[in-house]
Amino acid sequence: MKNGKTAENSSRAVRLVACVGALGIAFTLALPQRAQAQTVTPPVVPTELEVPAGNHAFLLGRGAGTQNYACQPAASLGRVAWTLFTPQATLFSDQNEQLITHFASPNPDEPGIVRVTWQDSTDTSSVWARATASATLDPSAIPWVRLEVVGARVGPTGGHALSGTTFIQRVNTEGGLAPSTGCDRLTDVGRRAFMPYTADYFFYTKN
Repeated sequence: MKNGKTAENSSRAVRLVACVGALGIAFTLALPQRAQAQTVTPPVVPTELEVPAGNHAFLLGRGAGTQNYACQPAASLGRVAWTLFTPQATLFSDQNEQLITHFASPNPDEPGIVRVTWQDSTDTSSVWARATASATLDPSAIPWVRLEVVGARVGPTGGHALSGTTFIQRVNTEGGLAPSTGCDRLTDVGRRAFMPYTADYFFYTKN
């Protein structure tokens, strides 16, 4: 009888371990890709776009959206030109998980100044950045850019997925250039153009 109870207890123990293991695997698979990723390999870029030593890449987002332009008076009297007023894009992981939304908004750390913005899709932590260098590698696409973070906020519940970001690189760009026509005379002022583009965004933080 004792042997029967021992066997039954052993069987229950095996089933418990199996259940715990299965739950652990399911939880791991359910984690966002950024939590599963171990390393992000920085891209090869022109020297002027390199991020200063002391920072490392921690997140890669594949961006898809539009560069949005408005026809506005240019500095030269009587001239007009397409002027970028905001990007509008979503950044995804390689598993097509939505990571970040990208747009332009006022930077709370620079009153009255609008900067390009990235907001985490899960915890809504946000960063604002300014371009410090650019390089045109493909004349049919918007430039590659290095941006330095000049504003950051944690999410409303303390989320900080992005708030520690120091630099961002926009690379591997396709499309997004302003139209070559449609903004030729003063009567065109006010027209808008939404130009599709894709790009990879690498996010860095201090070592």
